[in-house]
Amino acid sequence: MFGALATYLPKSEGLLAYWQLLVAFTAVFNSVQNFATLKLTRKIYNVKPNTALQARTFAVWTLTSAVVRAYAAYNIHDKNIYDMAMFTYLIAFGHFSSEWLIFRTASVNPALISPVIVSTTSLIWMFNQYSFYVKA
Repeated sequence: MFGALATYLPKSEGLLAYWQLLVAFTAVFNSVQNFATLKLTRKIYNVKPNTALQARTFAVWTLTSAVVRAYAAYNIHDKNIYDMAMFTYLIAFGHFSSEWLIFRTASVNPALISPVIVSTTSLIWMFNQYSFYVKA
């Protein structure tokens, strides 16, 4: 069973491509739940009301990031795609940090800390491994 699954995984040295795919699948789950319910969105943002429109907009933004990251997983050596994936993490970090520190619409809790940790870890990892994956 795992042999058949392995044929669909990225073909790349290192673990970064697998990380990109894992984060992309997680983002797809997050998008689906944002389309379906406000329950998890309300755990991040402390602004009332949290609207269905806000959740769907966030879902589309998250799904777009998932597509870029999944594409990067399978094209990890392409400079343009690698850079685009890095920007998705930078945008995510900027969004969640600004909602907490500037706009005060989010408070520190696991729902906020998780995307900050993922975006920070991914940015540092991708920056440090840039020359390994992107050959000039």
